[in-house]
Amino acid sequence: MTDTAPHRRDLADRLTKAGVLTTPAWRAAVEAVPREAFLNPGVFLPADGGRWRPVTAAGADPAEWAEIAYRVESLTTQLDGHLTADQTQEDVTGVPTSSSTTPVTVVGMLEHLDVEDGHTVLEIGTGTGYSSALMCHRLGEDSVTTVEVDADVASRADAALESVGFSTWTVTGDGLLGHPRRAPYDRVIATCAVRRIPYTWIRQTKPGGVVLATVGSWGYGTGLAKVTVADDGTAEGRIIDRSSFMQARAETVIPVSGDLSARTTYADSERAAKVAPTALFEWMPAFLAQLAAPGAQFVRAVTGNGAQLLYVFAPERESFAEFIAGEGGWTVRQGGPVMLWDDIERALLAWADAGSPDITAVQLRIAEGAHTYWIGGHPALRWQHSLARPLAE
Repeated sequence: MTDTAPHRRDLADRLTKAGVLTTPAWRAAVEAVPREAFLNPGVFLPADGGRWRPVTAAGADPAEWAEIAYRVESLTTQLDGHLTADQTQEDVTGVPTSSSTTPVTVVGMLEHLDVEDGHTVLEIGTGTGYSSALMCHRLGEDSVTTVEVDADVASRADAALESVGFSTWTVTGDGLLGHPRRAPYDRVIATCAVRRIPYTWIRQTKPGGVVLATVGSWGYGTGLAKVTVADDGTAEGRIIDRSSFMQARAETVIPVSGDLSARTTYADSERAAKVAPTALFEWMPAFLAQLAAPGAQFVRAVTGNGAQLLYVFAPERESFAEFIAGEGGWTVRQGGPVMLWDDIERALLAWADAGSPDITAVQLRIAEGAHTYWIGGHPALRWQHSLARPLAE
């Protein structure tokens, strides 16, 4: 067995140089917790043609396995909700459904939690258990509760935690609900993305406590929200950074597919677009689009002759925007009860007029009946998402 202590020290050095790892207590955790213990039975590495190459801990050369384990990148550990690397010897296709997130993100989020000795933490999304182990090392295993919706993933995480000497509260259940057994908690951290922070998480956090979660439903254009809970049961804070996580299983978006032309046959309006839809290729415009048109999906397709097709769909509201490229710019066709591109375009123009501030300029407030987002004192950059009922109740 390869001694990975040098790899752990090197990882800590790299994270420190990157400005991610800043406190001695978290550095001690990174140097102590072996990441390779949380990658069993193996990982899937990207291969040619969009496929995945399985690599197992048992089958790989120990030196190669250690090198893989301490890459500063996310490592896929499950495909399609069930397939693990020990179940195939061939390159396969599939959609990642569980992973060991890059240590840059894991450690960065833990630093942002601002934990202190004696704090209790609720983690939503155990995954491999690596971040759980880091928190157990920092705070003690009795102070950490972790929730995982996938029973198989939770079982492997438990085994990995026990192998490195930790036995914490691992709860299998709805990843949105959290777990009230030890509530209220001092800190709540989510290692999955949610469309909005569920109010249940706010209720399970002590006044003065912090909730840290990635908000947004796109694969990009999502933000790391950090909010502090007040005595009145609301929470307020801001987006502190860009962030990207797999969507919570209960909130996984079903991609729009099928005959897209049939979905956009009947338009209620057609006009020249004031903003090119290609703006949504960028992170901040994509985040703003989700604020302006909650539940919308940006869909890209290619025709048989290679022409680019761009759409925005909001299936829940039966609305669409289709974009047609021309010599003089883009034309937008819209249909359904909501003029999606009108709302998104208005936000993007107001954002540009405000000087195109970064995602960290976005503030948010969470109450039981609504989520409110805003940027500075710009009335056009304020969005309230009212809820018919609290999320995840």
